[in-house]
Amino acid sequence: MPKRHHVPQRRCIVCGETGEKKELLRIVREPSGAVSADPGGKRSGRGAYLCEKATCREAALKKGRLEAVLKVKLSQDDLTKLAAGLNEAGIS
Repeated sequence: MPKRHHVPQRRCIVCGETGEKKELLRIVREPSGAVSADPGGKRSGRGAYLCEKATCREAALKKGRLEAVLKVKLSQDDLTKLAAGLNEAGIS
C-alpha cells in the first residue's frame, strides 16, 4: 500500500477559500513587529494567508482584515510597502 503524502491546507483570511499552503501567499508579522510578504512561507512569526484574487488583497489591506488577524496596527506607509511587496510576490 503506497504512503499518502500530506498536503498542508490553509484558508484565505478574506474569502475563506481553502487551498494548498504553497498556492497561497503568506504574510507574516515578525517578532520585531515588522509585517511583510513571505513568499517562501518559512519566516518565524504570526502568519496570515491570502489567495491570488486581487479583491482579497484589496480587502485585506483596506478593510483592516490583515491588521485584525495579525494583531497589529499598520500605518499608511506600512500598507503601501506591503502592497508593493504583494505585487512583487505575484499578487496583484
